Amino acid sequence: MQALSWDPTLAKKYDLHGPRYTSYPTALELRSDFPSAPVKQALLTSDAPLSAYLHVPFCHQLCYYCGCNKIVTRHQHKADRYLDALAAEFDMYSPLLSHRGIQHLHLGGGTPTFLNAGQLTRLMFLLRQHLGFVPQADSEVSIEIDPRSCDLDKLTLLRELGFNRVSFGVQDFNHIVQQAINRVQPLSMVQELVEHARALQFESINLDLVYGLPLQTAQNFEHTLTTLLNLRPDRVSLFSYAHLPNRFAAQRKIATHDLLAGPAKQQLLLRAIERLSQAGYQSIGMDHFALPTDNLAKSQRQGNMQRNFQGYTTHGSDCLIGFGVTAISQVNGVIWQHQKDLPAYYAAVDAQQLAVDRGFQLSRDDQIRAAAISQLICHFELDLVAFGNAWQIAAHDDLRDAFEALEPFIADGLVVVTPTRIQVTEQGQLWVRLICACFDAYQRNSGQFSKVI
Repeated sequence: MQALSWDPTLAKKYDLHGPRYTSYPTALELRSDFPSAPVKQALLTSDAPLSAYLHVPFCHQLCYYCGCNKIVTRHQHKADRYLDALAAEFDMYSPLLSHRGIQHLHLGGGTPTFLNAGQLTRLMFLLRQHLGFVPQADSEVSIEIDPRSCDLDKLTLLRELGFNRVSFGVQDFNHIVQQAINRVQPLSMVQELVEHARALQFESINLDLVYGLPLQTAQNFEHTLTTLLNLRPDRVSLFSYAHLPNRFAAQRKIATHDLLAGPAKQQLLLRAIERLSQAGYQSIGMDHFALPTDNLAKSQRQGNMQRNFQGYTTHGSDCLIGFGVTAISQVNGVIWQHQKDLPAYYAAVDAQQLAVDRGFQLSRDDQIRAAAISQLICHFELDLVAFGNAWQIAAHDDLRDAFEALEPFIADGLVVVTPTRIQVTEQGQLWVRLICACFDAYQRNSGQFSKVI
């Protein structure tokens, strides 16, 4: 995606809310009291390569912008109790996985680097003991890192434990913005970690940025972009700040008048796209960028990039198993989520029950729509002939409601539809979430979701 011309009329018209479509249906459609039987059946009958997400909920400090499921604590021993529960959970899942092992692992949170050296070592030992890893040349073992909770020794340990990809949560390099979100981390700290990660030969280094944070301006965000490009990470995740203070209490500490909105916020995104493109980064979907040599960029060019609850990925959208409190899984057409409350999660695991709190089993229509949404949000096009043949449908007839919903986007030049193809235009890529919502049989443009830009 190169520099885009900006149409204020379209920007105002499509300044709407919409899902990020890390799954379809979205997590809001998961149903309470979902039985564990479909979960077990899905795991036993799936033979796809297994990806795993492990949620570490603990953080040492509250970041005001954050909407993640987290527990802020200074008590390190709480992680020991959590690892005990994970060990029991691994043991319950192990017989259901047919000893396939894990090909891809991602640790998220919360703050995974809340864990100290001993706890990280124990966690990786437990994973190998109960589930095992499958050696594979292109496998990824990745972790999200808060730079404030990771020194050079811990980074070295992560490499020794088998991690080969790291993602540093930077959010912004400006000190004033960092103070406003209660996440102060000097540039020297991030720079030292990035340089050390390169020296340790991590295969991919990602930096997270967020646009639309309090006290961001066009000027200081420009400096943040320059700083980012000087560090030259392999990947960049560029997320829109979603201000939802009614849902996330910490965000009430952020004054609304300190936030950019509408065109002013949208211009930050456009400038980031322009700078990253000029610097040689390949646009990945709607909010990621990667150097052409990175596996994610290669996967996109090869046409096999996918999307799951971790975002854009080089591996499966229907073979992800989540471990820990609040973790979400999707395997073989079944989506389920663990309890969001830690005591409830512990109670289930202590009773030797799968900690399934909510779930959803996709119908054939759900699977068809999920496949269409995934193709559009990953690759911005849908080959209707190949898609129809794959699913044995006549797309224009079976998805008539979606094509009708696309008409305003077609009229505005954001989508081109022919008898054989749906193509999202370069301008339309900014609003791909809304375009994907045309295929959503459950909801469209709901205020329950964040603004798309």
